[in-house]
Amino acid sequence: MLIGIDIGSTTTKAVSLENANSMNADTGTEGRLIKKIKTKAEDAVTSATGALGKMIIENGIKMPDIQRIMITGAGATKIEGDLFGIPTEKVSEITAIGTGGMFLSGRENIIIINIGTGTAVIEARKDGIIHLGGSGVGGGTILGLGKRLLSLSDFKDIMALAASGNLEPVDLLLEDIMAADISFLNKKSTASNFGKMLDTARHEDIALGIINMVFEVIGMLAVFAAKSRRSDSVVVTGSGSHNPLAQSIFAEITRMHAVGFEYPESAEYTTAIGAALWGLAGSRG
Repeated sequence: MLIGIDIGSTTTKAVSLENANSMNADTGTEGRLIKKIKTKAEDAVTSATGALGKMIIENGIKMPDIQRIMITGAGATKIEGDLFGIPTEKVSEITAIGTGGMFLSGRENIIIINIGTGTAVIEARKDGIIHLGGSGVGGGTILGLGKRLLSLSDFKDIMALAASGNLEPVDLLLEDIMAADISFLNKKSTASNFGKMLDTARHEDIALGIINMVFEVIGMLAVFAAKSRRSDSVVVTGSGSHNPLAQSIFAEITRMHAVGFEYPESAEYTTAIGAALWGLAGSRG
């Protein structure tokens, strides 16, 4: 058994892999068992050991059955040596995202947009994984602006507020500045995020404006990356991969730019899965 641990800046995710030869990427259960857990802690060591302990206790795993632990993510650099005496190795976060993304999508030539605290854009191919770039705009942006503008520190609370929001009092739309559509944009397309910001805007509207701004930026970053690589699709991974509002925003971007967004099952755990798979490949030489 291999354990993959993705130590993020806010959340740590861990997976366990067994009998890896014939895993079904659609179900995650045929031929290989994948168990997944999430934890939160203040520092990298506490996060990693907490995730490992939770994985062992909740799933009845015996320590001798763990052959290797593969760690990745922002906090991995802060861990030296083995965890609990089990051989522990580090994997580049970019490598882990690319490896996990190819596995979960079932394809070996993809563009990945990995949404976490910030956003990374990766080209993953069988012959190599390339970090194309990224942005500091991501989940951390939503939390920071939510705390400052809405006095909310919980992501779920911000999302719940945004669900009943209206963008028209917040964003400047094309219809506010011109009478006709332009190019592939319609009158309801964003001309400027937060470019209107009426005094009558409610907290719900501001929350939606924050969400819309962040995911429009991420979506367009994905489009530019895909088009630069002559691809018509992007695989979305990371903590923001199954956000309903994000998917709605991405669907509108698809309508305008003809670049589709794919959401693999277990995409939130892509990096941890990729780390474990990288360790598996290494153990087979």
